[in-house]
Amino acid sequence: MISLASEMTDSKGQHARGWLFFDAECEFCSEIATWLMGPMKRRGLAVAPLQDPRVGSLLGLSQGELLRAICFVRTNGSRHMGVSAVLAVARELWWAWPLVWITRFPGMMSVMQAGYRWVARHRRCPAEHCTTGQVARRS
Repeated sequence: MISLASEMTDSKGQHARGWLFFDAECEFCSEIATWLMGPMKRRGLAVAPLQDPRVGSLLGLSQGELLRAICFVRTNGSRHMGVSAVLAVARELWWAWPLVWITRFPGMMSVMQAGYRWVARHRRCPAEHCTTGQVARRS
């Protein structure tokens, strides 16, 4: 895998400590990413679309695999997908720590995973609702 630290830079050419990759064709995902951009930047993190041509090769994933879930990658190479990515970002933002705390209660991680799958199935993409099957066909 190509080093994210050497390949992924922000618009000013600076390296970020981690990257949140999102589906830029999804209105819901784009709104959340835009909302998180400022707080993440202040913490040395960055946001980029999964559609960036470098992302698939950097992560070793096909376009269909990329669009299944958000991805948070640290420069040390650790990779988080879906709920794990949400929680990894939440650990970086003090005001989002309650999301991490609730996963300590029995069964809450399963609830969060089910919630993430529900949102992923019902998010709006251009002219359609995305589901895992539709995402794979979009690529």
